[in-house]
Amino acid sequence: MNQTTKTMNHTRYTFDETEGKARQSEAIELSTAPAMIEVKNVSKVFGKKGEVQTQVLNGANLQVRKGEFVSLMGASGSGKSTLLYLIGGLDREFDGEIDLCGQSIGKMKEKKLSEVRLSKIGFIFQFYNLVQNLSVEDNIMLPSLVAGRSRASLKKELDEILEITGLTAKRKSMPSKLSGGQQQRVAIARAIIGHPEIILADEATGNLDSKAGDEIMELFRKLNREKGITILQVTHSNACAEYGTRTVVLKNGKTLEEKNC
Repeated sequence: MNQTTKTMNHTRYTFDETEGKARQSEAIELSTAPAMIEVKNVSKVFGKKGEVQTQVLNGANLQVRKGEFVSLMGASGSGKSTLLYLIGGLDREFDGEIDLCGQSIGKMKEKKLSEVRLSKIGFIFQFYNLVQNLSVEDNIMLPSLVAGRSRASLKKELDEILEITGLTAKRKSMPSKLSGGQQQRVAIARAIIGHPEIILADEATGNLDSKAGDEIMELFRKLNREKGITILQVTHSNACAEYGTRTVVLKNGKTLEEKNC
């Protein structure tokens, strides 16, 4: 292995040149991939006219390309989660334009938007939102069953996802018997069972200890690298952001690109 040792502030760091070249090549490839998410001059104000209003977003712009794992950071109250919900079509009141997989969602009819959300996006939140009286596998299959798929058609896919998320041995367990990290894995499995092209994650490790959080971030990175799922995560954690391919900072209601990871 070709390695170079550098000294910085009296600390020795070993840099794998092969790994560095691979990351550089990956960055070049991602830079030419098609855009999956495009936010163009988006503004968002809370409060009605004539009342006290709060402007959370002010001309925000963001582009996320296919295969990227982007971390969106910023101070509390900077509008990170608001922007994520707008991108996912969970909040439709905004000025500007948002394109998802090449389709503008701003004036999209609700039925069409629901179809796009169901087929293109997997949502993962800080709170797991599991149905407490359903088993692990039933929680995972629930959105697909509601959408009309049969249990038989989901079996192979379910088995694969349980294996990927490390939940095979817990498939019949109830949420109350799982740790926080395991419950978040169920939420992730539920989000990816429909083969979404995009995962939107809002502080997915916020309720977990550092060990469980690291395991979730490793799972995200695995899904991104091995399954090619595009990920946009909101996080306060620099450590979580390092798992991605790029970090973007939201400041004064606008997105400012910070660095490639």
